[in-house]
This record gives sequence, C-alpha cells and structure tokens, in this order.
Amino acid sequence: MAQRRRVPSRQEPTRREPPSRLRKKPRVSPARRAWKIFYRILVALSAVIVVLFCAYRLAAKKPEQAREPEPPAQENPSGSLSPEQSADPGRQRRPGTYTFLLAASDQSSGNADTIMVAAYDTEAQTVGIVSVPRDTLLEGGKINSVYHKGPEALAETVTDLLGVPIDYYITVDVEGFVALVDELGGIDFDVPVRMSYDDPTQDLHIHYEAGMQHLDGEDVLKVARCRNNSDGPGSYPDNVYLAYPDGDIGRTRTQQQLISAILKKALSNPQKLNAYVELFLEYVDTDLEFGEVLWFAQPALGLDFSSGFSSATLEGENVYYVDSSGYRWGSCYQLDPEAALETVNSLINPLDEPMTADDLNIFQK
Repeated sequence: MAQRRRVPSRQEPTRREPPSRLRKKPRVSPARRAWKIFYRILVALSAVIVVLFCAYRLAAKKPEQAREPEPPAQENPSGSLSPEQSADPGRQRRPGTYTFLLAASDQSSGNADTIMVAAYDTEAQTVGIVSVPRDTLLEGGKINSVYHKGPEALAETVTDLLGVPIDYYITVDVEGFVALVDELGGIDFDVPVRMSYDDPTQDLHIHYEAGMQHLDGEDVLKVARCRNNSDGPGSYPDNVYLAYPDGDIGRTRTQQQLISAILKKALSNPQKLNAYVELFLEYVDTDLEFGEVLWFAQPALGLDFSSGFSSATLEGENVYYVDSSGYRWGSCYQLDPEAALETVNSLINPLDEPMTADDLNIFQK
C-alpha cells in the first residue's frame, strides 16, 4: 500500500511566548547608566543649593549704618552754635556704603600694630582702605596706645580724628592671618625691600631679599612686621637701621598690599567658604552679627580687585613730642590736615557730599 506523502503547511506553526517573568530586560549601555547617576546627583545638588539659598536668605541681615558724627560744638559770641559748626541736615549716608575699623595688635606691647579704615560701597562694588600710621599724634599721645581701651574706644578715636562714622570694627589675631594664608596655600608677593632683622629676645628672625616670592603664613606675618634691619644700609637714631626709606609708612604700605593679595586669593576660592567661616569665628573679634556677615558675603564675591580696590596712607611727618606734663613721647607722626582731608574724601567718605576741614580733628604740635 502506497504511503501518503505529507505536504507541509504554508503557515509556520505559531511559537509560544515565554512567560513575562522569563523575558530578558534590554541591556543598558554604560553611558546611559552614567548619565542616570549624574542626573540623580545633579537633582540632589540642586535641592541642597535651594535649601542653602533659602537658609541664607532667612539668616542674612542687612547691616545698619552709623549716624554721621557732629563736628565739635563751638559757640559764637551770641551763645548759639555757629552754622558752620552745626551738623549739616542735608548731608546723608550713601545707601549701601559701610565703613569698618580694621585693627590688629602687635605681639609684644599689646598696642595696635595695624590701624585701617575701610569703606565698602556694595552698590558700586568699590573698596577704599586708608591706613592710619600707628604713631599718629593725638593730644594725649600716640593713637596705637588707645587699643588698650578696646576696639570700641579706638573706633571712636578714629571717628573723632577723621570725621568718618565707623559702622563696625573688625580686629584680627595675627595668628589668624597665618592660618588664612596657609589655608589658601600661600600667596605670591613682591617683597618691596631687603629685610634682615634678628631679635633673640623674641626669637624673631626675618630674612628676605627684595623681589617676587611665594610666602606661607609665617612668612606673611614676618614681612608685615618688619620695620627695621639689624644692619645697613640706612641709619636712624639709637643705631637702628630702617628697612624702608620712608620708615613706618613704607611698612604700612606693604601691609595694605599683603591684605589686598590675601583677600583677592580668598575671594577667588569661594569653595573654601566653610573654612573661612571657621577661621573667622576663631580669630576675629567684631561687633558684626553673623547674619550681617552673611549679607556682605554675596556682594563681596562679585568684587573685582583689579578695578574696585584702592588704598592709601595718611600723609604727615615725623616729629618729636613732649606733652604738658613733660613726658617725651619720642618720634610721633603728625598728620597733614589738608592731605588727610583729600584722602578721606577720595577713599573712605561714606556721605553723599564731601567732608570739610571742620569734620576732622587733627592735633598739631
């Protein structure tokens, strides 16, 4: 019997799909996986930034401005105040402009070693700093000794001297400069003069050649302190050799340049903000509240030091002074009233009109 030949069907048999739980998931490329991780990190960072910004807005507090000081009252023959000696009611503080007393003591006597007045215009983004020489002559002696009475007393004295209302004081432990510079990894600085000084009693040894060099924190402190050399060239009474041709004025100028270099590098490294806050709390004494410090932080990050920073030292001359009791104060620095007025108006006047000679109270020998 012949076998029947099987003819294949034109339709292929339908395959059964495996259960869903047995299906293989499509492979994700490494690039796609990395993008997902990056996206999640970005979302998390955005959330943190939003939270920190909200916290900053809540904590930041706009600082207040001090009132304009009234000039010394002088009566005319009729018994009333003369118009030029009464406060000008039309003169006002410029909005957004704040003034600060910056001071640091020396490491031996406790007198003020550095005295500066800074004015910061947060709207125009300008900073002016004027150094008051530590030996500046007052009626009762030198201004640096006022620091023993506290920063508030020094701020009042500076206001009386220059007519500038001081909003806040900031005093710094000199070790704070060392810690800050080390946190920044040092600074590059052009040392202006040769420095060669040794004082075994303080275990102080300062030796630098003039020129550009990299300074760590201890180096910065030594360069800032150096006033005299243990050897020549130059001469000075009592066999002391001046490090600077213009004496302590040159050292004050170097301190200004050091501060500018430190601030410039600090502001260029905002990622170290947490370290700055820790150093601030440890080494700085101020009447600024923490919220007020935060308020200044935002505009300060936008400051361009190449165009918005200016500094000067009050001009004058060295004199020898003997007070009414016969006490010899030795070498003092007598300010030039006209030059001081010009410097104040150009750099640190926070008022909307120029100051006049009546605003200053500069003692003349």
